[in-house]
Amino acid sequence: MSDTIYGFIGLGNMGGPMAGRLLDAGCVLHVTDSNPAVVRKLVARGAVAHDSAKAVGDAADVVFLSLPDGKVVEKVLSGDSGLARAGRAKCVVDLSTIGPAAARRGFEILAAQGIEYVDAPISGGVGGAERGTLAIMAACPLARYEALTPVLGNFGKPFHLGTEAGQAQVMKLANNLLSATAVAITAEAMALGVKAGLDPSVMIDVINAGSGRNSATVDKFPKAVLTGTFNVGFAARLAHKDVRLCLEEAELRGVPMVVGSSVREMLVMTTAICGQEADYSDVARVVEDWAGVKVRAKH
Repeated sequence: MSDTIYGFIGLGNMGGPMAGRLLDAGCVLHVTDSNPAVVRKLVARGAVAHDSAKAVGDAADVVFLSLPDGKVVEKVLSGDSGLARAGRAKCVVDLSTIGPAAARRGFEILAAQGIEYVDAPISGGVGGAERGTLAIMAACPLARYEALTPVLGNFGKPFHLGTEAGQAQVMKLANNLLSATAVAITAEAMALGVKAGLDPSVMIDVINAGSGRNSATVDKFPKAVLTGTFNVGFAARLAHKDVRLCLEEAELRGVPMVVGSSVREMLVMTTAICGQEADYSDVARVVEDWAGVKVRAKH
């Protein structure tokens, strides 16, 4: 790796494994997070801990963000202890899913201080973050993208989506709309089959060999629904946030989303019924309860 010093802010389910991959690659890494426990884990592996975003930016050349929403990103960028006041960092790579408007706002905050903002949301889940197989969608000047490509390669496969902040967010939101739709419609199809007497494991095998194959039937349902564990490591409320942001952008651009609106409502109901800590796969649990069936593998 180069002599570049990196920072990482946000060490949760996705950020933690990604930061770890930078350490594994031999990078010098400065970190901070609101959760001291996750910071300690990375310090034990060689990271340097700081108590603020500004402190990370004072120590690093390039800082990565992996944060839950646009409000948190703006807080990390702004204020007396924000990255915009950092003395060293000249590039902030935002891996968060925050929507186009928030990305443009982040760009404006940093541009006023001469710091480059790279809109770079990711897709592939916790497993992808751990294995380094994520899709990284980047929107920034091509020269900056090319300079970042080697380090982004530690996380997975980078794609250049354009030069304007917000363009990569549109790609990410479109992807997550498709993912959420797959979960919702698979839940309905599986519940119907089980109520008609079909074996859910055989159903999954048939679907995955046919034209109905999707990310939910390949991964989420075999791991989290057929087993009854309902844990894919992604909160339903975050899926709702992503779909909501997608619909807001669609409305702004005059694109009707009839199916997307139904998926958004399904995620709203899942969180209302199962609670704020509901898992993404709990959508299937809600449909099961409505249908009066259990979509479980037979032992």
